[in-house]
Parts: sequence; C-alpha cells; structure tokens
Amino acid sequence: MFLVIALTGWFAGSLVNYLSDVLPIRRRLVRPFCLQCQHPMSWVTYLIWPRQCSECAKNRSLRGVIVEIGFVAATLGIWITPPERLGFWPGLVWLVYFGVIIIIDIEHRLILHPVSWVGAVLSLATGLWLHGWVSTAIGGAVGFGVMLGFYWLGILYVRFFARGKGHPVEEGDAFGFGDVNLSGVIGLLLGWPGILAGLVLAILFAGAITIMFLVGALAARRYKPNLALPYGPFLAASAIYLLYLR
Repeated sequence: MFLVIALTGWFAGSLVNYLSDVLPIRRRLVRPFCLQCQHPMSWVTYLIWPRQCSECAKNRSLRGVIVEIGFVAATLGIWITPPERLGFWPGLVWLVYFGVIIIIDIEHRLILHPVSWVGAVLSLATGLWLHGWVSTAIGGAVGFGVMLGFYWLGILYVRFFARGKGHPVEEGDAFGFGDVNLSGVIGLLLGWPGILAGLVLAILFAGAITIMFLVGALAARRYKPNLALPYGPFLAASAIYLLYLR
C-alpha cells in the first residue's frame, strides 16, 4: 500500500508538471512537447526516460523532478495524516490544483481563466460539502469582492504614477484579474468566515516573502524598483495552510 500511495503521488506530480508545461503555451490538453523547440515528445520520453527532446537534445527542467519528489512526499503525508476536513482523495485533488496554480503563476505570471473555472466547480462542490450553501456563497462573494477592490486600486495606482512620470499605462502592470478569480475560488472553498483568515494569511505571506526578496536583491545589488511578485502562490499557500496544516 505504501508503494501504491507513492506511485499515486508520482502520478499527481507528473500531472502537475504536464499541465504547467502545456496549458500556458497551448491553452488546451495536447501531447507533451519540448519547451525549447516545441517538438512533440512521447509520453514515455516525457514522463520516464530519457526526459530529453530527440530534436534539440534539451533535457526537461529540474523543476519536474522537484515537483514529483515533493508530491510523493506530500501524498504520503496526507495518506498517513489525512487533512481533517478534506480527507485523502479530495485533499490530493486540491494539492494538484494548487500546484498547477503556483507553478504557472511563478513561471508565467498568469492564472488561466479555464483553470479558474475548473477551480470554481471544484470549490463549489467542496464548499457545499464542508460548509453548506450560505457559508460557501458568502465566502466566494467576499473573496472575489475584496480582491476585485484591490484590483481596481492597483489600476488606479498604476495610472496615477504613470501619468505623473509621463509613461503610458501598460496592460498587466496592475493587479491581475486572475488573482481576483482565484480569490473567489478560495472563498468558495474556505467559506465564511474562513476566507477572512485566508486573505489575511495571504497578505502576511506576501509581505514576509517580499521583504526577504527585497533584502536579498539589495544585498546582491540586483534591486529593481516596482518589481512585483506574483500573488497567486500566496493565496494558494494560505488555503493550503488552513486546509492541511492548521
């Protein structure tokens, strides 16, 4: 059984890697391909061996191995000690979902709308199971509404300072709407008042990591003004903490 669970974790990590590779580029489920030259790869080559493109000889990134090992460990962890409210299988599904969100947002600064739609369906079903209609609906509305407010404030901030410096406003400079959708998804999942804890934790996580990032950048003399970190991973991390580690 231990081996079966470990293999399940490897499959979950491989699924996260596959979705994180193909969705940002192709926007649909397709055969695996080389991220360097876009040449198609067989499933065996992509997943098992040699994990190298036959066209350009480019190896798959180290991220793939790290994610697979991490998911094997996480899957064994939630099998030994299942999250109290989710249990093993729903807990694994949400780990896969948050893994895809985190990787794509870090690598591409992007939260895809189809990924948010899938998350909305999953979170609605999970929220109704955990909290019932009222708490789920209020949580989703609060999560979406609060982040929508931050989104509009971000747009006003960017436009104000862009005009002051005489620069045009560039699309994507402000808070991304994908973060708004993700906050609504997490609101449905955590319900009310759980979403309040989720938003506060996301802000605390973002603040702590941003400070460490800025200190490191200043120490390395690589600091750039107005450099913003993707916010989706902090929202996902807050939900993971509340659902799995609390």
